[in-house]
Amino acid sequence: MPLEALLWDVDGTIAETERDGHRPAFNAAFAEAGLPWHWDVDTYGRLLAISGGHERISAFLTAVEGVAPDPERVQALQRRKQQHYRRLLGEGRVELRPGVVRLMRQAAAAGLAQAIVTTSGREAVAALMEAQLPEAVSLLPVWICGGDVTRKKPDPEAYQLACERLRVAPGRSLALEDSVNGLRAACGAGLTCLISRSAFSAAEPAQAFAKAAAVVDHLGEAEHPNRIERGPTCVQGQITLSYLQSLLDPA
Repeated sequence: MPLEALLWDVDGTIAETERDGHRPAFNAAFAEAGLPWHWDVDTYGRLLAISGGHERISAFLTAVEGVAPDPERVQALQRRKQQHYRRLLGEGRVELRPGVVRLMRQAAAAGLAQAIVTTSGREAVAALMEAQLPEAVSLLPVWICGGDVTRKKPDPEAYQLACERLRVAPGRSLALEDSVNGLRAACGAGLTCLISRSAFSAAEPAQAFAKAAAVVDHLGEAEHPNRIERGPTCVQGQITLSYLQSLLDPA
């Protein structure tokens, strides 16, 4: 069946935002508030099992303080974190991953529908796109963000909503993800999923991504070819539309 839509995760898939943006932004917000916490890479990697920044702060505070935090306190920390995140983006601390823009443009030129499907808030997504991908509105007209759903990944709700808004069948759509939660959400909605491992999912065992149609280290560029961990051979060293079509029509 023909491929009709690409659905893009953001954090870790489009850019290494978790490592280079969100984590240092959280730490800056903690320091500014006089809190004695610093999320190192390993700590933050474990916290990524919790989807959503607001939820992540709340769970962490509950764990370290032994009681559920005041929602207003969590919201205040999240607001300051978002301001620091926007500042880091403006300073060029976060860049798009290899092959992302190339594949988005190829898909748009071929007439495929495209959407963002993320647990991040709309403000954070807009900040990244303004800093790194000004053409995002034309390339990715539909954004399903954390505030648009009642249940975040790994629940499939976000992908189901994206397919509904794009008016495409899940079976003719492909999700690009980097995490186990994202894979579970995409597969739960009936989509084929390609995993592009990120800094935080690089150490995940291969079995964690057993339901993915293919697993790669990144999408690839001519001058920066990718490596296929699992899936069909990619002779160009780049994920292309024909490659993605082959994932929908396995031999």
